[in-house]
Amino acid sequence: MKRRIIEIDQGKCNGCGACAAACHEGAIAMVNGKAKLMRDDYCDGLGDCLPACPTGAIAFTEREAAPYDEAAVMANKQKKMQKEGTPLPCGCPGTKSGKIVHKGSDNSPTASAEQVSRLSQWPVQIKLVPINAPYFDGAKLLIAADCTAYAYAAFHEKFIKGHITLVGCPKLDGVDYSEKLTAIIRNNDIKSVTVVRMEVPCCGGLAQAAITALKNSGKFIPWQIVTVSTDGRIID
Repeated sequence: MKRRIIEIDQGKCNGCGACAAACHEGAIAMVNGKAKLMRDDYCDGLGDCLPACPTGAIAFTEREAAPYDEAAVMANKQKKMQKEGTPLPCGCPGTKSGKIVHKGSDNSPTASAEQVSRLSQWPVQIKLVPINAPYFDGAKLLIAADCTAYAYAAFHEKFIKGHITLVGCPKLDGVDYSEKLTAIIRNNDIKSVTVVRMEVPCCGGLAQAAITALKNSGKFIPWQIVTVSTDGRIID
């Protein structure tokens, strides 16, 4: 069938891997230092990879291509994400996932006056976190806008403590998180969802993505949305 699909200009590609990271379907991979469309049936033709490319190496084209196969894409995602710690195609070691245990992170008093981080897993960016990971089992999920941790002083104690944390900025990332969040909620034993957003309008995209994901997951899970003002107050 003839349909819209991406093409990658190998001459313009600088091998940064941003497009492969942005492709939720896993259609793009890095081969010999260049981005390559691996399977036509993995490309949905929506172009999440286009704005991620810093050199303009990706464009749409109309050509004969296999139809988009959502079932194959989901099966491939499940296979990849079952492997905890799988890095992005760019090979960045900062994407390796795992649990974090801090000294003094339990309820016992510590001799140090320094506050203890309550972050319990890595990575935290929605775009980087795997769909399946052991730390999602029985998790209370925190979905937070990037700015909230800077605006609200007690963010670790109030929100991160006891939660698995996912952060993002719908305006700067320029993606719809709902598909990724749907997969995480649907495929794991999530006990609750807390969304923490800023009062600014663009943060509404994060809350809407979480609500859409909860609906699309087919699960009935307790959830709440907390809004933080730009001067660091919880306003609802």
